[in-house]
Amino acid sequence: MNQNLGDTGIRSKWRAADPMQTYDALPTPLRRWLSQAVLPWSPASARKIWTRAHAKGLGADDALALLCRAETNTLARDKRAICQPIHPTE
Repeated sequence: MNQNLGDTGIRSKWRAADPMQTYDALPTPLRRWLSQAVLPWSPASARKIWTRAHAKGLGADDALALLCRAETNTLARDKRAICQPIHPTE
């Protein structure tokens, strides 16, 4: 089942918790970032990076920068998204 994830080579994972409740419990800056993210992040994985950043003493802006970097690195690994032509020839 595609689950509306688009045409990406990144595998989806089954989640035991309700993702909407998890999303609603996130801090506002993190929810705002997730709403504009390129990839379909799970609230749990985004919260994990956010929590690690704050445990290191980083602020919200630095935590969001880490999330952007993680997303960029993931996109770089997704060869299908990078190599696929925008307008395929027939």
